[in-house]
Amino acid sequence: YASGPINGFYRPTLEVREGAAKLVIPIRSELHHAANAVHGSVYFKALDDTCWFAAASLLEDALVLTASFNIHLLRPVSEGRLLAEGRVVHASRRMFIAEATLENDQGQTLARGSGSFMRTETPLSPEIGYV
Repeated sequence: YASGPINGFYRPTLEVREGAAKLVIPIRSELHHAANAVHGSVYFKALDDTCWFAAASLLEDALVLTASFNIHLLRPVSEGRLLAEGRVVHASRRMFIAEATLENDQGQTLARGSGSFMRTETPLSPEIGYV
């Protein structure tokens, strides 16, 4: 995850445990839109990543893909850190549903998201970045 080129830009730190994940992204001005607050795409990345890793943590042999994702943007933020926590709320053989919240350093909820994640037939392997 950390070696992905996109993460060199966002600089996230990630913690994963079974069925759950936490992510922190430090806020920098490069993440702001023209009104000087963090762009919604950063909110999406934090929420989707935590949900995706929560779902992926339940599989040892196959890749999961985001099938759909919904986000509710609740308040802007301009400084500090984005703190996302996601957890699986439903798991079946092929589908996982996960929910996440995004907060600022003061514990205020900035956004909520939920998504569905599908198990693929793609095995986890070094060719796709898994060792």
